[in-house]
Amino acid sequence: MTSIELPHGVVSFRVAGPADTAAPPVLFVHPFLIDGTLWSGVADLLATQGIRSYAPDWPLGAHRTPVRPGTDQSPRGVARQILRFIEALDLRDVTLVGGDTGGALCQFLLDTDPSRIGRVVLTNCDAFDVFPPFPFNVMFFLLKGETRMKINMQPMRWRAFRHSPLGLGLLANELDPAQTRSWIEPSLTDGAIRKDAVEFLKAAEPKDLLDVSTRLSRFTGPVTIVWGTADRAFTPKLGRRLQHAFRNARFVEVPEARTLVPLDAPQQLADAIAASTAPQPRPGASAP
Repeated sequence: MTSIELPHGVVSFRVAGPADTAAPPVLFVHPFLIDGTLWSGVADLLATQGIRSYAPDWPLGAHRTPVRPGTDQSPRGVARQILRFIEALDLRDVTLVGGDTGGALCQFLLDTDPSRIGRVVLTNCDAFDVFPPFPFNVMFFLLKGETRMKINMQPMRWRAFRHSPLGLGLLANELDPAQTRSWIEPSLTDGAIRKDAVEFLKAAEPKDLLDVSTRLSRFTGPVTIVWGTADRAFTPKLGRRLQHAFRNARFVEVPEARTLVPLDAPQQLADAIAASTAPQPRPGASAP
């Protein structure tokens, strides 16, 4: 783990892969109440292919250092934080990878400033006015308040609840108890972290993401939608609809995977990310 100080605060992040590679850098954006370790398996697989990746802990409730007072914690505000990270490290031609809430943040980022983004890979994620889907909209409502979040997070201390459908159980086929405990620990124990998380939830409006969706076709780079078809919340139908919102997108089905494709199918996701960095034929170009 290393860290960098940005205008909104300190961002801790993991780096994998060679520093001297010619491959475009990969930047991961994780979901709410999850940190950058979600991508560790995928990052290690990409490293073996000579691809360098960055997995920061964004301020979404599993981060360890609270943001500075007055920081814009709306989805677009967090998207700007991601852009500041990219600029601070001078990353260019970035492969932007996001899932679940992180996929929504990627869409806000593209709508804000896509100039350093070369391509996008999205796994099962929020899209249009599905922000978030059932049953996570109910769960988020129960956390939308600092006192409410403190009380309603308490059952997550126990593995049985944490890995049940009332907790994180719908997200993946298998979950590591130590990892899921580390994800929820900051919001369990730190009031400032809970405040950051609540500010994000209060500002997350389905109508705003729906508005962003009307402009996704402006992004000219290639997009790969890697969708777990066993997901009960983010359905394949939503993924196909998201594919068609972009100008140049392909859809990759991952049978039996749920929301957290990085956990359920790390090899397939790593292969899709690596493939997206290969030279792409120009739309309309004829084969040689």
